[in-house]
Amino acid sequence: MVAYVIIPGIDGSDERHWQSLWETQWGASAVRIAPASWSMPDLSDWVAAIQSAYETASRRDSQVALVAHSLGCWAAAHWLDRARPDGVGAFLVAPPNPQGPAFPRHNASTFLDQSARPLPCRSLLVASDNDPYCDPTTSASFAHGWQAQLHLIGRHGHLNSDSDLGDWQTGLDLLRTLVDH
Repeated sequence: MVAYVIIPGIDGSDERHWQSLWETQWGASAVRIAPASWSMPDLSDWVAAIQSAYETASRRDSQVALVAHSLGCWAAAHWLDRARPDGVGAFLVAPPNPQGPAFPRHNASTFLDQSARPLPCRSLLVASDNDPYCDPTTSASFAHGWQAQLHLIGRHGHLNSDSDLGDWQTGLDLLRTLVDH
């Protein structure tokens, strides 16, 4: 069994988002982060929220998977770099480019100086070919920097609720390749 830490992006994930649907499926095996700064993300607040969720999840199972979307990918990478936990895998979906034109610079200013450094765990970065927040070449450079496996999945936008992925079976299958490793 695996415990999951759900790390949404800015403003959290609504009820139609694949993260929310997976969280419902996983029940008590899933823990969603609860930062105080959803709309004006503060990196230190998000990292503390990940630590708290990880502590809860790791009491449920010795294997923990971080399931991050968008800005949550950067918070997860920052937490992993600092905490260096054992028994963790990172599923990173649609990280935005902090230097890109669509990045919410004003709302997420504490995330601007992030760079992709090698992660201390197994990791998989899933990206779309037409994400308005990050082009495929930049996604590939993040995967390289994080030493994460890269999986491009075609034209699905930002891989959020607007992408109409439903429970996103393809994503679940990819996540299984990470946790069953």
